[in-house]
Amino acid sequence: MATVVRLTRMGRNKRPFYRIVVSDSRKRRDGGWIEILGYYNPLTDPKTVKVDKERLNYWKGVGAKISQSVTKITGE
Repeated sequence: MATVVRLTRMGRNKRPFYRIVVSDSRKRRDGGWIEILGYYNPLTDPKTVKVDKERLNYWKGVGAKISQSVTKITGE
């Protein structure tokens, strides 16, 4: 199974809130996930990012790809 670490959108209209999740790469953006690694809130000042680095490193170690947006947010 090809896995990817990416953002999934939560929140309501015009108030986005994102979870950083591990999901099957064949599923849609919001179509279920394997594990939640953290969250990203772009509306706070400063922007809030919380990521479980240990689990992120585990998933990278087993071959999960990291999306471009997660790479920019986490600095990985």
